[in-house]
Amino acid sequence: MSTLAAIRSLDRRAKTSFIAAFLGWTLDAFDFFIVTFVVAKIASDFHRSIPGIALAITLTLAARPFGAMLFGALGDALGRRLPLMIDIALFSVLEFATAFSPNYTVFLILRVLFGVAMGGEWGLGAALSMESLPAKTRGILSGLLQEGYMVGYLLAAVANFIVFTWTPWGWRALFIIGVLPAILLFFIRRHVEESPSWKPSAQRRDAGARPSLATLRALPLLLYAILFMTAFNFMSHGTQDLYATFLQKQHGFSPGVVSFLAIVAAVGAIVGGIAFGALSQWVGRRVGIIVAAVLGIAAIPLWAFSGSVAALAVGAFAMQFAVQGAWGIIPAHLNEISPPLSRGFFPGTVYQIGNLLSAGAAQIEATIAATSFALPGGGADYGRALAAIAVVVLAAVALLAATGFIVTPEHRDRVLE
Repeated sequence: MSTLAAIRSLDRRAKTSFIAAFLGWTLDAFDFFIVTFVVAKIASDFHRSIPGIALAITLTLAARPFGAMLFGALGDALGRRLPLMIDIALFSVLEFATAFSPNYTVFLILRVLFGVAMGGEWGLGAALSMESLPAKTRGILSGLLQEGYMVGYLLAAVANFIVFTWTPWGWRALFIIGVLPAILLFFIRRHVEESPSWKPSAQRRDAGARPSLATLRALPLLLYAILFMTAFNFMSHGTQDLYATFLQKQHGFSPGVVSFLAIVAAVGAIVGGIAFGALSQWVGRRVGIIVAAVLGIAAIPLWAFSGSVAALAVGAFAMQFAVQGAWGIIPAHLNEISPPLSRGFFPGTVYQIGNLLSAGAAQIEATIAATSFALPGGGADYGRALAAIAVVVLAAVALLAATGFIVTPEHRDRVLE
């Protein structure tokens, strides 16, 4: 089934729920990735080092589990729709406020608060959409949903290119643009219905439902999923967050070239997410993840060590095709293995705790590049640092996917009751 055919097959409830979740995740990611394109410019403005500004990325990621737990609990108690609207409004306002940061300290505080808001969106959106979709479309639309993240990356790359190529504005203008996700609230309020799998809290209490206890009873699954998501998040942030800095500092590329390569990578990611989401419907979720991770390892030489723009473009496309191909399977897989009573809480929480545990990816890479892998003529060897991290985390993703059956069956296409 093609992506368009899968979307056309949906009824109105499923279609609007999916659109809301996809756009929410896209715009959430857009707001996050803006920082990664202007690390060097913010560092210059606030008179800080690049690792110092990379701390903002680390703190944003570290704060996301708190948002996942808070909004996930609200999602299980109040339904998916209302907490999702509150969350989108919050991260939009915080992104806008970042544009007016008077100093480094305020900038860091706002990025921490943004991280809390960002952490709540994915779990709510994934639960709302996966619970509304027919099982036969879950794999391919899981891939498309997750690639809202890379569509957000693509939009951030385009915005960065426009602002720094065609306008006299600085980095703060990008954060002003980041208020636009608030427009999505009107669409959700008017068109999106509550998840058909969620029941009001009073009915759940009458049936003896205790979402938090359901999660605790599944402790081995919880710990495995956190470890799995730690590897996944290290894989994505390790191949994305410092890549623009690598291109700027090590290759000396202009903002236009950096934006071009980022766009190529984003296109590869979107194609990969959809392709592997569809593949997982055929070969299974875990086999699809393993194949994607192996392809990512094979792409490292082109991605990190090429000398020309053309070769780097091929490497960037291939790497993100593999990395986000594996990620495209995750919304369906986590919701399928989740305890049913805590589906609002479990997927988003394990995802964002994984973010917390991998939050130092950009800082670790920046530090290794500057200390352990310095270039012969001076300067940081970002390419070797990125490659070293990538090979380790891609292998870890493949290994954890291969051994996951020890903890839980795959539950592909299970009814999300």
